[in-house]
Amino acid sequence: PVQALRGVSFSLEQGELVGYIGPNGAGKSTTIKILSGILVPSSGTCVINGRTPWKDRIHHVGQIGVVFGQRTQLWWDLPVIESFDLLRDIYRVPHAQYRRTRDEMIDLLDLEDLLSTPVRQLSLGQRMRCDFAAAMLHRPDILFLDEPTIGLDAVSKLAVRKFIKALNQSQQVTTILTTHDMDDIEALCDRVIIIGNGEILCDGSLTALRSQVSSRRYLRIDLKTDEFKFESAGVHLLTRVGRTVTLAFDPIQISAAALIRQITAQHDVEDLFVENPPIEEIIAELYAKTGGG
Repeated sequence: PVQALRGVSFSLEQGELVGYIGPNGAGKSTTIKILSGILVPSSGTCVINGRTPWKDRIHHVGQIGVVFGQRTQLWWDLPVIESFDLLRDIYRVPHAQYRRTRDEMIDLLDLEDLLSTPVRQLSLGQRMRCDFAAAMLHRPDILFLDEPTIGLDAVSKLAVRKFIKALNQSQQVTTILTTHDMDDIEALCDRVIIIGNGEILCDGSLTALRSQVSSRRYLRIDLKTDEFKFESAGVHLLTRVGRTVTLAFDPIQISAAALIRQITAQHDVEDLFVENPPIEEIIAELYAKTGGG
């Protein structure tokens, strides 16, 4: 038999917003299903706010919220507000508390104009906003987000990210985010847990993750002329498109400031921009080093 998870161990403090990432088949969904009480592990322990999810499932699901990017918890043919009312009854939320939370979510997610619309008539972006509100109606302590921005256009992605950040900061909702969109991770998560083949490969800050794998950084230069020639230890040409040149450099061998001084002394420069490698590259390198992918 295949072991979906092996020795996975981590703890979260209240109010943390953690990215839980890895390729398909790494064990992300299995972890989330155990944490939410859907699956019972063959061994090991899991305690969330004093509860074992699969042993105290009814109480547990009343304290967690779940948003799946590819599934909805709303009723397809009902107006949005009626789905909200049904969820109030399912979770037995006191009416006064429900009205307070519902109105807060409607305001925060700009849902007023959507409340009488049947769910099947919503765009994907509109439905996701409504699903976020639905997940929060019973005021959960913990929010599991599985690919919450998948398929969304750029404007909707930004709106969803803004809401996740606001919710986490204002209400201290502990949030676990699984995603393949590394912009989500960059925008939202201070801590990242990377899983591969059922094992945790890395658990720490984005900065620590980058330094663990590579110290490489990029310098993007917009030139005023077509001419460019430059050689220095620890620096190599990555790409050149027209008058835009990207150099990769090792800040241990040459600092960004020293490199910029050398470049501007030798070339006519329109603009400069220093950046870290995309997080996807870092994770790919980590997998190559650990054999996780």
